Amino acid sequence: MSPAQSGTQAQSGTQAQSGTQAQSGTQAQSGKEAQSGTQASYVTSGQEFVRDTQYIETRITRDGRDGYPVEAGRYRLVAARACPWANRTLIVRRLLGLEDAISLGLCGPTHDKDSWTFDLDPGGVDPVLKIPRLKDAYEKRFPGYPKGITVPAIVDVPSGEVVTNDFKQITVDFEVEWSDYHREGAPDLYPEHLRDEIESVSKGVYTEVNNGVYRCGFAGSQDAYDKAYDRLFTKLDELTERLASQRYLVGDTITEADVRLFTTLARFDPVYHGHFKCNRSKLSEMPVLWAYARDLFQTPGFGDTVDFTQIKQHYYLVHRDINPTGIVPDGPDLRNWLTPHHRDELGGRPFGDGTPPPPPRPNEVVPEQDWVPLP
Repeated sequence: MSPAQSGTQAQSGTQAQSGTQAQSGTQAQSGKEAQSGTQASYVTSGQEFVRDTQYIETRITRDGRDGYPVEAGRYRLVAARACPWANRTLIVRRLLGLEDAISLGLCGPTHDKDSWTFDLDPGGVDPVLKIPRLKDAYEKRFPGYPKGITVPAIVDVPSGEVVTNDFKQITVDFEVEWSDYHREGAPDLYPEHLRDEIESVSKGVYTEVNNGVYRCGFAGSQDAYDKAYDRLFTKLDELTERLASQRYLVGDTITEADVRLFTTLARFDPVYHGHFKCNRSKLSEMPVLWAYARDLFQTPGFGDTVDFTQIKQHYYLVHRDINPTGIVPDGPDLRNWLTPHHRDELGGRPFGDGTPPPPPRPNEVVPEQDWVPLP
């Protein structure tokens, strides 16, 4: 994944940081090995990695106070299965049943320095937005947009303009502002009485784990790496202690906090352990976190959004300054994701008073060869 930059309300010229930044070095063609393109650098020699945390802050709300009211069919979520920040939006959209209200465009797993592209679609053009590059939607609203083109992003279909790339706010707004379009039985992922605790727990998860793996992988000095490594595993040990006696991070049901942690854990062994040198332990060697991750993976709406092939292609092909050969590893063995987790012995109700989502739409199913081998 790229260092994810994007822009604050972009009229100000500052750019927000989003899920994955289109600063890459290669661009894939439908999951095949990427062709070499204009490459970006992710490591600054002698320095620690510092993520740009400004975003396009425009929101889609019930009252339309930013000029974009909630309206079924008007907006298109543009994501990439490779990106952990975009993966959050795929999970939440599916859990809440927003597929009919918000359409989905998927970019391929790699990109060049210029933009994420719709190379998985026929002719390399998004069938709804009619554009080949996500950058076109950014430029339509903000000509000369100064920063990286990132996913996830939401585009206003009638105007063709990007609305927001603030991945954290996007999922919260799906949960709160779009509730009129939730499916029957949709879970409450952001219960009002738990919001403060969700944000408190998620803050440490973000700084030390979600972003912590990048601080390890993009460290420009041994000292920067050592500090990031220590902080990452200190937090993982704390999460282990918390989750040893409770099934989910906050309360007894799945919440936004679990979504935010899961997408990093899902990528830990395939990418972060080796590619980013987060190698004190594999996830599969951390019993509590491994069981927690498998519990979520086997929950409808989580694992069925994960494409391990695209995940590996993205990191190993795009980050050429830390993987100059562009070789994508064949491992790890993914079959253990479907082994029993026994987390249900801790109690808890995955969907609270709600129900699991139905199977994915046929056009949104992860190809079998890119998922985990079935027993």
